[in-house]
Amino acid sequence: MPEQNVGFIGTGRMGGPMCRRLIEAGYKLTIFDTSDAATSPLVALGATKVDSPAAVASASEIVLVSLPTPPIVEAVALGPKGVSDGSKVKIFIDVSTTGSVYAKKVAAGLAAKGITAVDAPVSGGITGAEKGTLAVMVSCSDEIYAKVQPILAVIGKLFHVGKGPGQGQTMKLLNNLLSATAMAASSEVMVMGVKAGLDPQMIVDVINAGSGRNSATQDKIPRCVIPRTFNFGFALALLAKDIRLCMDEADSMGIPMIVGNAVRQMLTITAASEGPNADMTEIVKAVEKWAGVQVGQSS
Repeated sequence: MPEQNVGFIGTGRMGGPMCRRLIEAGYKLTIFDTSDAATSPLVALGATKVDSPAAVASASEIVLVSLPTPPIVEAVALGPKGVSDGSKVKIFIDVSTTGSVYAKKVAAGLAAKGITAVDAPVSGGITGAEKGTLAVMVSCSDEIYAKVQPILAVIGKLFHVGKGPGQGQTMKLLNNLLSATAMAASSEVMVMGVKAGLDPQMIVDVINAGSGRNSATQDKIPRCVIPRTFNFGFALALLAKDIRLCMDEADSMGIPMIVGNAVRQMLTITAASEGPNADMTEIVKAVEKWAGVQVGQSS
């Protein structure tokens, strides 16, 4: 059974399920979140709640963070009462999506305090976090990987994608660009098919039996769009943030992203139409409004 006390900061929609899996695996968890609603269920399961990231880092040698934006990750890692002020922490694992620029900046700041930063962004959504089936994209040295592998294996399938700061983050951005592209293009296809008189379930069944199948047609559309639940669990604003980070990195590398920029525009249009907190599967609604049809059953 695990013996060390593991720290976790950010126990919300993604972090909460990860924490529950770690507790169930036998880890002693010290947690922090600004929301009592996010920490209370974990405290009931045996986690210890403290009042700052620094307090988490003073109780645990390994601290994981799952946070919504790069500036928040930076503040939690390097700001006042942040992880870098902790007295015990040796390894900082970021399972958020921040992009390589922030990852390198945070890694440098932590290194000055003798703390090793590990990229470990995840993909698979809330369902993957609950089931422990997330894809975990880890970037760190072989020595550090050996230390964090048992912990990260509790939350998903590990891919040791690189050894330098930021490589895991770049891998995550590549994945999310393809995920967003699949959702945007599949939304257009679904709306076109429905307007032509095709049944939406038949559309996805045929596509999924052929060469056009993708993550949207196989999961998001049949589960969240056709029944009109729109509850995949990934906010449009967060996806738009990831795509912006990807486009910025591509631009800095001199890589043209023609399709990627079109997808970014689609997300901007949808956010204006449905609101930034809309589910990513609501991309289809923007296309529906232009076409004057609806995919799936009535709301």
